[in-house]
Amino acid sequence: MTSSLKGKVALITGASSGIGAGTALDFAALGAKLALVGRNAENLNKTAEKCMEAGVPKDSILQLVGDLTDDEFTKGVMAKTVEKFGQLDVLINNAGIVIPGTVETVGIAAYDEQMNINCRVYYHLTHLSVPHLKKTKGVIVNVSSVNGLRSFSGVNAYCVSKAGVDQLTRCSALDLAPYGIRVNAVNPGVILTEIHKRGGMDDEAYKKFIERCSFTHALGRPGEVKEVTQTIVHLASDASTYITGVSIPIDGGRHAMCPR
Repeated sequence: MTSSLKGKVALITGASSGIGAGTALDFAALGAKLALVGRNAENLNKTAEKCMEAGVPKDSILQLVGDLTDDEFTKGVMAKTVEKFGQLDVLINNAGIVIPGTVETVGIAAYDEQMNINCRVYYHLTHLSVPHLKKTKGVIVNVSSVNGLRSFSGVNAYCVSKAGVDQLTRCSALDLAPYGIRVNAVNPGVILTEIHKRGGMDDEAYKKFIERCSFTHALGRPGEVKEVTQTIVHLASDASTYITGVSIPIDGGRHAMCPR
């Protein structure tokens, strides 16, 4: 039933790398039209090129480079997407950052930065998408984290931002259900992307962090991007027409663990 995505218009944020780029490729392979948003123009263009290799015509891809914490840019993202394609069927809120630290070490500026990118932007795009998704009975998928479901030391503000995404998902699902709009979230554990290195980990620290997945995740390993994007595709397609308001852990069992 993922073939139901053929010809649909999907707006994907954070599409220049990681889960966002992987999601774009999956949607491309299924024949969707794509509005790709990212801050890194070079990497976003690489994603677009791979999507074209997967079979999407160049004129069915819109690249939008900028900072989603700029409200005017965000408004422009929605307006340009609808102007180009005439509609919106799927919104994938994925852009995010990690700034590690405890409540003692992370100041209010770093807290605000994470909340703005990881949660406020999701709210703003959701708000802007509603008039268009009403017309298509569309779908929103938010990329949250196991950190939204469980508590961890050393990433305080990040956990708060992802808990906000989960609550945004549930409340929006209830708000928008009368219009036939579904809203769900995926909650990845440690996935092999660049997000932790961009958050400040050097190669040695990252190596040790990944090695720890052997006992911090029940399945004994970190996840692959594809293992997350397959569920995003499922939630966006007609294969999940009776699912809304859920947060689905994709974390090798980490959310269920209580180490002793």
